[in-house]
Amino acid sequence: MKKYISFFRLRFAMGLQYRTAALAGVVTQFFWGFMEILVLRAFYEADPTVYPMTIEATCCYIWLQQAFLVLLSANNFDRELINCVTDGGIAYELCRPISVYDMWFVRNMAVKMSQAMLRCVPILGVVIFLPEGYGLTAPRDAMHFLLFLWTLFAGLSVLIASQMILYMIMFFTISVEGVKSFFVAAMDLLTGAVIPIPFFPEKIQRVLELLPFGAIQNVPYRIYSGDLTGAQMGQAVLMQMFWLAVLASLGKLLMHRAQRRVIVQGG
Repeated sequence: MKKYISFFRLRFAMGLQYRTAALAGVVTQFFWGFMEILVLRAFYEADPTVYPMTIEATCCYIWLQQAFLVLLSANNFDRELINCVTDGGIAYELCRPISVYDMWFVRNMAVKMSQAMLRCVPILGVVIFLPEGYGLTAPRDAMHFLLFLWTLFAGLSVLIASQMILYMIMFFTISVEGVKSFFVAAMDLLTGAVIPIPFFPEKIQRVLELLPFGAIQNVPYRIYSGDLTGAQMGQAVLMQMFWLAVLASLGKLLMHRAQRRVIVQGG
């Protein structure tokens, strides 16, 4: 365990060095967040009774989404890991006396968390002071806040477990770019990154909440905003744990099969 903690600390420290990119991301996310809120407010003012979330809960959802965009974005892949397989560097990874799957999992988590920390602090530090109906309101109580933190970490783990499957597919194909493009497009739509899941038709929403898509962004943001309460929260947390176990098991199975037939490309 100590070696994985050390590896996490190293990658986390490296991720904190990209401050200029983080600043550019903060500016972009402020603009995008305000644009989304203004568009949604126009629809709410026309007829607020037909929408599944209150305007306050929707604003919370949007600002949390922007603050933790890098953390829970399906588009944020580690290019070094992809190149590691395609240029033959995987040979060095396989020589290490540790699990490649666990090492890559920890590495992805460290990179995402470090980049998210640089962006979320300035965004959250500003939007909490915006007027109600435009900014981020406080969670309902301490329990909702603690559960938000737990499900945020669990959602990150589910996302990484799903991305790890894509990394494993690299061992069985010459190029993963086509699968990667489809994966990113599907995840952006179905996880609620484009439209919050509660805004989908009811039947589609129920299906997405039972699939791993609903266990990533949907759960922590709706818990914080108070849109998920009572038994719904418990069910959502259980679904996160279920899909984390399933996806991690599938990823490790693919890793095991890949290691038995890996062909090193490059020299």
